[in-house]
Amino acid sequence: MDTPRSLVALLARRAAEQANDRAYVFVSDRGTEEAALTFRQLRDCASALAARLTAVARPGDRAILVFPPGLEFLVAFFGCLMAGIIAVPMMMPRRNGARDASAAILANCTPAVALTSSALSLRGDLQTRFAHENIRWIEVDLGPATLAPVALADPAADDIAFLQYTSGSTSEPKGVMVSHANLLANLEMIRIALGNTRRSTYVNWVPLYHDMGLILNALQTLYVGATCVLMAPNAFMQRPLGWLRAISHYRAEVACSPNFGFDLCVSRHRADQMDGIDLSSLRIALNGAEPVRAETIERFAATFAPHGFDPRAMYPAYGMAEATLLISGGTRGGGHLTRRVSRAALQAHRAETASEADDAQIVVGCGRALEGEQIAIVDPGKCTRLPPDCVGEIWVSGANIARAYWRNDDATNELLNAEIDGEHGAWLRTGDLGFLDASGELFLSGRIKDLIIIRGINHYPQDIERTVQSLDEGLRANCGAAFSVPDEGGEETLVIVQEVERTARHKIDSDEIKDRIREAIADCHELSARHIALIRPGALPKTTSGKIQRRLARKLWLDAAFDEIG
Repeated sequence: MDTPRSLVALLARRAAEQANDRAYVFVSDRGTEEAALTFRQLRDCASALAARLTAVARPGDRAILVFPPGLEFLVAFFGCLMAGIIAVPMMMPRRNGARDASAAILANCTPAVALTSSALSLRGDLQTRFAHENIRWIEVDLGPATLAPVALADPAADDIAFLQYTSGSTSEPKGVMVSHANLLANLEMIRIALGNTRRSTYVNWVPLYHDMGLILNALQTLYVGATCVLMAPNAFMQRPLGWLRAISHYRAEVACSPNFGFDLCVSRHRADQMDGIDLSSLRIALNGAEPVRAETIERFAATFAPHGFDPRAMYPAYGMAEATLLISGGTRGGGHLTRRVSRAALQAHRAETASEADDAQIVVGCGRALEGEQIAIVDPGKCTRLPPDCVGEIWVSGANIARAYWRNDDATNELLNAEIDGEHGAWLRTGDLGFLDASGELFLSGRIKDLIIIRGINHYPQDIERTVQSLDEGLRANCGAAFSVPDEGGEETLVIVQEVERTARHKIDSDEIKDRIREAIADCHELSARHIALIRPGALPKTTSGKIQRRLARKLWLDAAFDEIG
């Protein structure tokens, strides 16, 4: 397609060419339509908001977007783009606010404006909490425009569209400065990789303040001129089969979720609730935003094949905010690739075929570099390029890579403009470990900062966590953290913090389950789990996309801040 210079120009094109086509639809947890916007309505509402914004803020000012689920967020986002205001999508601050990142984000971006909906403006704790920041609050609605649009200059390709704050799984959140050029480059990469067209309807539950929800879903559909059906994240958590029902009802081609979302659908599967659900329209079931598990893919495919799901639609992928979003993916209908590797070799940073069953580990391929992009595996200490089947840090280069963090020169230089030894050009250091096979398929193995090193041997925390959670149904899947702390003599020792299902809290024998955990860890990983903490559901810190915040969990454990069961 003829690529426009900015998202503003792209929306103008859609409003002209597809004026009455539905751009976005919001459905309730019961599947009924609560709101809808055509491309022209979105353009008109956003243009009216832009006129209001120009009266209270200047181009380059920041505006935080604090919205409950709904379409008002999208009006606010495009209104900011039209007015030259830098949008800052934010998770709804929790009422107690002890662990969310809102304070750090506000301190870093110093917003002049806060955009929210009339429903949220009633939450007095929000405005009280932000009162000392001297922020002007503006309500956004979906009503007809009451202000005449003002003449505004189209943004330039290099202008900053918005700040995407990183999830902060291993550090304080950093504001990635995403330009219109970055966005359009990655949206084109996504279109090619996923094979999307105007017929590629999406059904999305991932929140719009998260880059997967915003870019891979809402902005990608705008880019190709398709419809995006949105539902509330909480609705998905409570009734995940509602997501599948909406996919069936709207004959969606694309649906995206972190790995835990596919697990949740399987765990809540009930035959009587699947009556009439037909998943045969689904061409891309994208699994990303956290480690992709082979057993999750197999269970989902087996569970929903009787309902028309094609296993070839499963689409593991890899991305991060610094790359705008998507870094690697496969091809539409190509299915997924797995490898049976040696766990011992992987601990030594090599990918070798496992010869013995008890040493075998299945890893899932996350596709290849996108069109116009390069992926390299690099020794993180020496900054030298590594050959295929060697585990190292994943580095990425391309037009989709942001070139700076907001007000963070050190991180910008270190992470966004790194150089491979003996080569020229700037690379993104992802902080993730992985390897490329001879064909260029990317396999992930973990985060550098999460790696557990005990007696000189590397251990990936997610492997230990998976072993623990497989022992008993009372131990919550995707809700454990493994990390190390120094003992009295300075030697690293293993700690496991694991949530217990609500239904099992009062009947689980904590001493017995801890003994089973220790035995399993010793058998599978040749490690001694010296400290095990069983905690209540929801107590483990996670990022907005559901990633375990192991470093924060470690700090909380050292501070004795977890309320242990038993």
